[in-house]
Amino acid sequence: MSKRILAAACAAATALALSACSSPAPSGSGSNAAKDGTLAVMASFYPLKYLTEKVGGQHVSVTSLTPDGAEPHDLELSPKMVDALSSSDAVVYLAGFQSAVDEAIEQQGPKTVIDVSSAAQLIDAGADANHPAEEEEGEEAQSGHDHEGHEGHDHEGHDHDMTADPHFWLDPVRMAQAATLVGDKLAEADSAHADEYKANAQALAQEMNALGNTLVEKTSSCSVTTFVTAHTAFGYLADRAHLTQVGISGLDPDSSPSQARLAEIAQIAKDQGVTTIFTEALIDPKVAQTLADDLGIETAVLDPIESQTDASKDYAATMNDNINALTKALNCQ
Repeated sequence: MSKRILAAACAAATALALSACSSPAPSGSGSNAAKDGTLAVMASFYPLKYLTEKVGGQHVSVTSLTPDGAEPHDLELSPKMVDALSSSDAVVYLAGFQSAVDEAIEQQGPKTVIDVSSAAQLIDAGADANHPAEEEEGEEAQSGHDHEGHEGHDHEGHDHDMTADPHFWLDPVRMAQAATLVGDKLAEADSAHADEYKANAQALAQEMNALGNTLVEKTSSCSVTTFVTAHTAFGYLADRAHLTQVGISGLDPDSSPSQARLAEIAQIAKDQGVTTIFTEALIDPKVAQTLADDLGIETAVLDPIESQTDASKDYAATMNDNINALTKALNCQ
């Protein structure tokens, strides 16, 4: 009997030891930089999330402050997201684009703040026809060709006086420049993996520059050089390709075009031989569709890539879709 009791005691002790070795990890283990060794990085919206994931690779865990499918211009952050900034290792953002992000960064003081605006080389709104300044409804449009970049809008209570066009990411070459900056800053924040960050940034920059070359090559011989978009998000793309964009709404997609502006766009479309009005996934296509119907022309989608609306397509894939849509609409040879 005593031997059986001793054996049982030994078995119980062994089981207890095994149980201690195989006990589950604490809740949340491996979910942040302190637990799994990766940098916890927050990106303000999708194009910057894409850049950070590509440059950071396996050494970063990236969260977007702007949810997928959401419009980033008027982002509002929950208290939880604001608090999360203080515990993140880095944040990647575009200063001046999303006021809620600017304010949260100032309040929370993340360890590493990466502002891509210098690398993006933003152009002042109103600098040329592809980067128009907002105008109040009732102002008369200028006559002649250069009226294409000027706009009259009802703002419906919105007050978005953008001093620069923020949509740099629609120029792949500017994305290449931003990738280099992100690589340099991540290397400073995590010196142990600096070589990998810089190598990844270099590879991504080469990919983005090649995409920029594709855009230029495919639009170099188009019979139509003007395109009409839902809002004027494509100024940098148009500059790179030597095209002219005409926006139904301005830099702020929430602005509403006046009747005078719609009449102006209709005349531009007729004069320039426009065959397609471009809509967007995140903007109600009703106005664009009505304009196209009135003109007897088609509609197609041109994605400003402000948010990822299709999980199966990343930034590069969506930009290629945009290039193909443009070459078809502009009758490029």
